[in-house]
Amino acid sequence: MTDGRRTAGDGAAAAGGGEAPLLELTGIGKDYGAVRALEGVSLTVRAGEITCVLGDNGAGKSTLIKIVSGLHRHDAGTYRIGGEEVVLGSPREALDRGIATVHQDLAVVPLMPVWRNFFLGSELTRGRGPLRRLDVRAMRATTRDALLRMGIDLHDVDRPIGTLSGGQRQCTAIARAVHFGAKVLVLDEPTAALGVKQAGVVLKYVAAARDAGLGVVLITHNPHHAHLVGDRFVLLKRGTMAGSHAREEISLEELTRQMAGGSELEQIGHELERASLRRRDPAPDGAPEPDGEQARGGGPGGGRNPGEGGR
Repeated sequence: MTDGRRTAGDGAAAAGGGEAPLLELTGIGKDYGAVRALEGVSLTVRAGEITCVLGDNGAGKSTLIKIVSGLHRHDAGTYRIGGEEVVLGSPREALDRGIATVHQDLAVVPLMPVWRNFFLGSELTRGRGPLRRLDVRAMRATTRDALLRMGIDLHDVDRPIGTLSGGQRQCTAIARAVHFGAKVLVLDEPTAALGVKQAGVVLKYVAAARDAGLGVVLITHNPHHAHLVGDRFVLLKRGTMAGSHAREEISLEELTRQMAGGSELEQIGHELERASLRRRDPAPDGAPEPDGEQARGGGPGGGRNPGEGGR
């Protein structure tokens, strides 16, 4: 497994230092009618680096992915690819510019073989005119070789991709993006539905894509996974930026605290602690005592001296 603890400075050095970022979003905003989904969000992706975007549900991660992948246009801010300001009109245009997005559902056909899914929409052919047909042998060999270059040893590429584990399908999607010349790889919650072991395998191949020179955007709500491989961290909260840090600037504990809401999480902790104390001590000072206690104190007049009871 590659070393996931490389610093952001190491990635920048590998990328050539002063080169323009592969992808740069500055002050991005997006409105859906009266609803403001994003406001003032900035993101920089360099070759040989993993930029992690973290946030809870509703933080704006999905909207940001749609803008980066060309599915939706931004309403404010600037979007630059290789230093050139652009307004993407479709996912195909983003893909033509080297931005490949691997969505959480992977968009695979489960009953088709691995090699068919690998070349889905970009099939190799041979022959001309009415004799043109799929070059099955070349696609099988290319799929096997591309997977091997990523360290995925899958001997049978004829098996349906639906029979692979979730981790293997994610890794196949990553290898496909690398093979077709992606410069920026956007991964939408690649470990969300995976177990611990499979998540570790996927993170290994995410790091391998970075080491191959790609700029990677890892969208996740898991700070532990992000901190294992990330070089930079962008935190979103309710459509705005809650923080932006290089790896050496923030610990896992602080990253987790900021993502969980910091003071809000502490307030919840205090409330839970008070609730626990109330359960352990159901009769706080000033509250009416149970019937048995009242009997021992002489009922409502329990505060009088014993000698006064005969009056």
